[in-house]
Amino acid sequence: MKTRIKELRKERKLSQEELALAVGTTRQTITSIEVGKYTASLVLAYKIAHYFGLTIEEVFDFSEENEL
Repeated sequence: MKTRIKELRKERKLSQEELALAVGTTRQTITSIEVGKYTASLVLAYKIAHYFGLTIEEVFDFSEENEL
């Protein structure tokens, strides 16, 4: 799944570690989500989107998921 997390972090000059601490996860999880190796749980997706003041749909690209 594609996300805008890396782009949003860069805009706000946040490290993966800082975002991870803010949403209650690990830097490794943020890395895995950014590179598409891991799909965030609904709760984590909500926390990340809420942190950036956006909706889940504005952060996560579900277009590929709809093809299934």
